[in-house]
Amino acid sequence: MFANGRRHIGRAGLLAGGAALLLAFAGCGEDDFANEPRPPTAVDLSAVIRSDAVTISPASEGAGRVQITISNQTDRAHTVTLEGEDVIERTAQIQPQDTAQILKTLEPGTYEIRAGSPRAVDIGDQIRPATLRIGPERESSSREVLLP
Repeated sequence: MFANGRRHIGRAGLLAGGAALLLAFAGCGEDDFANEPRPPTAVDLSAVIRSDAVTISPASEGAGRVQITISNQTDRAHTVTLEGEDVIERTAQIQPQDTAQILKTLEPGTYEIRAGSPRAVDIGDQIRPATLRIGPERESSSREVLLP
């Protein structure tokens, strides 16, 4: 100790403090990562089957993972098909007033969502399909907090 009551840090103390400071700054994040950024988080879309048409909301979204929740508001069971250029995804039969889900990663393009019934042989019984437009990929979810 010095006469004025202060401690002498010394060279070793300065080196240790400097090393700790360097490590603290080295831990700061960068925008460029060595690995690929995380894909966009899934978005939820809602589809409704009515006796005359299938509707979907929103009708356009960016490319990435989508979860479509389909509600059958008719009095018949229906199978729903999501179809695009390289995609065909079907649900099991959805009973009246019941729901089903399709979880799929979609590329940019136009997709059709059709509902069919085994009894829909007459052209008057057919349900008009909905159109889903998928645009450019959504932003990475790297800056979003992932919850369990």
